[in-house]
Amino acid sequence: MVEPGGEARRSEPPLGAVLAGGRGSRIGGAKATAELAGRPLVSYPVAALEAVGLEAVVVAKPDSELPPLGCRTIREPQRPRHPLCGIVAALRDAGGRPVIAVGCDMPFAGPLLAALAAARGPLVVASAGERLQPLPGRYDAALLPALEAALQDERALRATLESLGPRTIAGAELARLGDPRRLCFNVNTAADQAQAERMLAPAAR
Repeated sequence: MVEPGGEARRSEPPLGAVLAGGRGSRIGGAKATAELAGRPLVSYPVAALEAVGLEAVVVAKPDSELPPLGCRTIREPQRPRHPLCGIVAALRDAGGRPVIAVGCDMPFAGPLLAALAAARGPLVVASAGERLQPLPGRYDAALLPALEAALQDERALRATLESLGPRTIAGAELARLGDPRRLCFNVNTAADQAQAERMLAPAAR
């Protein structure tokens, strides 16, 4: 349900939500505080959202460890531990605005976030390698009831989105933004962290 005045709020810039509620067990601790080129991993998507003119918030569990970031934090419920938990919490906070949700472990998503900020449609996500990429994604407030129901049943996020008929950024449209493998790269393990360091190195020179 959209709050009174929600129609007007849909015309406002989306809220940018960086999801940081995961355990990070494969990387050896909280992903948000993992370092990448001397910066917290979570700082990359926060900066990318702010660079395209969006308010950025970090959505995390009550016990999630976060570095100082200079942006608002939304504390999602402790249970369930599910990516929809963060998306639903952000949509509730956004008060009728769309939400652009991105994982805290996606340091190279900036061009895709810019495209999503300019996109139109209730649900817009990328598709790379014929595989739907739920994050980053643009989620309209009108989706909140359906996403809340999916969260209640702890349905898989990708299957939930497929059932909602998203508009996808794919093929040549996605390639124009950059290498899809880079845009959708997740830092899940220490090996991914090392690879991301190498991917950043040319940009640093």
